[in-house]
Amino acid sequence: MPVVDVDPDALRGLTGRTEKTDEEFKEDLFGLGLEFEGETDDGELQFEFAPDRLDRLSVEGVARSLRYHYGDDRGVYVPETNDAEWTIEVDESVPDERPYVTGAVVRGVDLDESALESLIQLQEKLHATMGRGRAKGAIGIHDLAMVKGAPLREGAERSITYRGIEPDGETFVPLDSNDELTPAEVLEEHDTGRTYADLVSEYDRYPAIYDELGLFSFPPVINGRRTEVDTESRELLVELTGTDQWTIDKMCTIVCYALSARGATIEEVEVAYADGATHPEEYGSDLLRPNLEIDGKSVSHDRIETLLGVDFEPEDVVDCFERSGLDASYTLDEAVTYEVEIPPYRVDVLHPLDLVDDVGRAHGFDELEPRYPDVGTVGGRHERTRLEDAVRTSLVGLGFEDLLNFHMTSGEENYDRMRVEPGTAVLGGGEPVRITEPYSEEYTQLRTWALPSLLLLLEGNTHNAYPQDVAEVGFVAERDEAENTNVSEARHVAGAVARRDASYEAAKGRLQAVCDDFGAELETPRTDHPTFIDGRTASVTIDGESVGVIGEVHPAVLVDHDLEVPVAAFEFDLDALR
Repeated sequence: MPVVDVDPDALRGLTGRTEKTDEEFKEDLFGLGLEFEGETDDGELQFEFAPDRLDRLSVEGVARSLRYHYGDDRGVYVPETNDAEWTIEVDESVPDERPYVTGAVVRGVDLDESALESLIQLQEKLHATMGRGRAKGAIGIHDLAMVKGAPLREGAERSITYRGIEPDGETFVPLDSNDELTPAEVLEEHDTGRTYADLVSEYDRYPAIYDELGLFSFPPVINGRRTEVDTESRELLVELTGTDQWTIDKMCTIVCYALSARGATIEEVEVAYADGATHPEEYGSDLLRPNLEIDGKSVSHDRIETLLGVDFEPEDVVDCFERSGLDASYTLDEAVTYEVEIPPYRVDVLHPLDLVDDVGRAHGFDELEPRYPDVGTVGGRHERTRLEDAVRTSLVGLGFEDLLNFHMTSGEENYDRMRVEPGTAVLGGGEPVRITEPYSEEYTQLRTWALPSLLLLLEGNTHNAYPQDVAEVGFVAERDEAENTNVSEARHVAGAVARRDASYEAAKGRLQAVCDDFGAELETPRTDHPTFIDGRTASVTIDGESVGVIGEVHPAVLVDHDLEVPVAAFEFDLDALR
């Protein structure tokens, strides 16, 4: 989780609580969920933040939360904005990989060293969190006095342009440099350019922002030196580019709120996507930003009381909402329901449970009285867990190395390398439960069976001596519309014997021993399975029910896993041993 440096003197000034000591701030912030981590050499306090409250990634955001906590501020606050004087024109040449842009103009800001450091820290922390290392969203902050915007279309007083350029196109002087460089040269020669080169190096055209004088920003890599912000800057241009309009809009909002807390005035900008340019479908091609619209959600009084275990009057709940920076009203029908207004900087309120959490924090979690549940029980292991442990003990006693593998895998590992087609009736052939937005190509679905995980481990251990006998009792899942979740979950037992003399008989002997340990009757009628050799494959039938497969792994599967010794393996449903 991010650790943020907070200047205690700035915190005292922004909260108006000049009498507060550092220790008192630590205690108050702990009540808000911020844990003290230490101090910097300069005497700044370091706090670890939960990743949900990104509006607190600066001293300004922390101070705002404390003012609500102390009761000095109440309800939703939205800063007033001036009408737009600037337009960001989005050209159709913008790279398809990074099509979206947003921004704001900030006037009358007073940036001393502390405020500038806080702004830079907020920028970098947002890059690391919401921005996904600048890949999803990147912030550029410029001295507006150094941006020259000639009108580019009727009705726009001043404009800048977001466009795509050739890697070896125009030159500019980037930050921390005195040399004129092309974007391609920045990626090769500049320290920051080398750090973020992977974000754009594969693009046919690079993202660039121009004013009347030329290129002044190369997002998401680096800004130009001409528009560098310092303590003398009084008017700022904030621009953000990224792959998701909602994300960069929220990042922009958080920056604007932080600057507004310093006394700055926020001014809208118009974002105009040209014909042929990719624009956000949900917003249209002409936007006014920053987006300071208030969101809304509802939650019932009964749900709040049930989850927190506290009897509230409706007025008390409204008070808790207002001291959390929200607004709430309620209706007195058969059940009390609250309609809650959420300020635009709160990116964490996604569900009614998030509202309950705010009520709990405002009430004070330390004020909650512990009580015994209505039903008394004695803790103990679940029956399934006891069965899993017993099976693991049996397998280890037979010489297997017990494994714990990832539940997620890829279609290539789960199907292709095992010669199994998805959607077929064989073990492991079920329809996959896919990950909608996978973080890695190696983990795109839940595994439908455990044997691929064992072979993947054997593939990574070819440098070790044989024999290698490995086994796992683990989770598997596949799509099943008969289930109310559309997912069928199970625990499978899988074992593999890898050695020079591995055979069907070696695997069956161990499987038979496991079944004997649990008093289960094992039968192995002949069957076919694409992962195993024809004629050396059988169905695992326990107490008359077919629950798995056993056999000698097919040479094509062994070759695909770089295995040079035979492998015999089995897999079956754990519930068969109950």
